[in-house]
This record gives sequence, C-alpha cells and structure tokens, in this order.
Amino acid sequence: MSDALDEGPFFHGTKADLQVGDLLTAGFRSNYRPEIVMNHIYFTALVDGAGLAAEIAAGDGEPRVYAVEPTGSFENDPNVTDKKFPGNPTRSYRSTEPLVVLGEVHDWTRLTPEALQEWRDRLAAILADERGEIIN
Repeated sequence: MSDALDEGPFFHGTKADLQVGDLLTAGFRSNYRPEIVMNHIYFTALVDGAGLAAEIAAGDGEPRVYAVEPTGSFENDPNVTDKKFPGNPTRSYRSTEPLVVLGEVHDWTRLTPEALQEWRDRLAAILADERGEIIN
C-alpha cells in the first residue's frame, strides 16, 4: 500500500466537525499558506501531532482529532522529513487519495495558550524564511 514505514494507527487534526465514514480529501487551502491549494491530505501516527495541527488549523471551530485510515497509497511528508528533520520523527504522511474518518479521538494533549502562541510564532518565522516553502 505504501513505502512509508508506519502501519498506524493514523490521525488527522482539524477544526471541521466530521462523522464516521466521512472522507477527507486533498484540494483545500493550506493552513500555513492559504494562497496554496493542497494536492495532498496530511496525517500522522502521533495523536498529539494531529492535536497540534488541529490547534493551528484555520477556522473558528473547536480543534478536533480524528482516527483516520488511508484509502490508497501514501508517502512520508516531505515538508517535515529530511528537508527539515532527518528521517520522519514526526511520523507525518500525505496522500493524494482520501482518508476515511474512523472516529473522533478525545484523549490528546491540548496546548496552553502560551504554547500555542509559541507554535504560531515559530511557524510564522519558518514561513517568513524563503526556505519555508511548502512542497505541494
């Protein structure tokens, strides 16, 4: 199914209110560069990594983490693997194929307001750097 070395379980963080069986697909604006429409859907094998993504996702909804299953092949996320970190310590992946929602996960670590602001500041600095481009 994939050349990625992870079998899951997998998680996706978002502010969308989803139901079991919903499909998450590529083709939406990036949370980090809204002018870019993404060719992939992103997910991770770390529940708190998905929680971080949910916390910094665009929109006004409540941050949510969902257990998901890829419906097709997937690869290591090149935005955080090797380009920025050796290997794949964040266990982050992407796919052009949909992810199916298996259910909502409630036991993930919420960030304090201070930690959330630190992440937002860190991301802003990365994106302000010309090397902060997104590999789409």
